[in-house]
This record gives sequence, structure tokens and C-alpha cells, in this order.
Amino acid sequence: MSAPLRRIVLDVMKPIKGPSIIDVAKSIASIDGIEGVNITVEEMDVETAGLNITIEGNDIPFEKVEDMLENLGCVIHSIDQVISGKRIVEEKNLED
Repeated sequence: MSAPLRRIVLDVMKPIKGPSIIDVAKSIASIDGIEGVNITVEEMDVETAGLNITIEGNDIPFEKVEDMLENLGCVIHSIDQVISGKRIVEEKNLED
């Protein structure tokens, strides 16, 4: 059995005429294994909004997150962070 996904940070494009970010957050949060969702609008143009989506949980089912976003008309541009294991390990900045 593989270690559970605890946090995923995604760069996502959402159509402006699609669902609101509130609806996107609620839809993702409704998936079993997800405890919290944070969505920040990073940029906007005439047709799309660039979103930074942080998802945390005990065992995030990434395939279900992908399917949910696709059904909402969103496209994942990149996976910017993944944390997996028994606990969340925060990144350490060695320059501090």
C-alpha cells in the first residue's frame, strides 16, 4: 500500500463563464479524504482565471480531484507541490 497524499498544490485554469471559485472549492471539499481547500485567484484575462488550489486531507484521491476539476471545465496546468506520508512536512528554507 502506498503512502497517502496529504497536500497537493495545483495551478489550474478555470473559464470565467464556468462555476465560481466558491463552487469549485465546495465541489473539491465534498470528495471523501479531503479536509480542506484553499483557492486563490492568481491572474485573470477575458476568458480564464488562473487559480492556485491547495488541497489537504488524510488520503487525497487525486484521480477524483482531476475528474471533478475536468467536470467543472477546469484544466490542471501543473502540480506545484505534493506532500505524502504519515504527516505533513513543511519545506525548510536553508537561507533563513
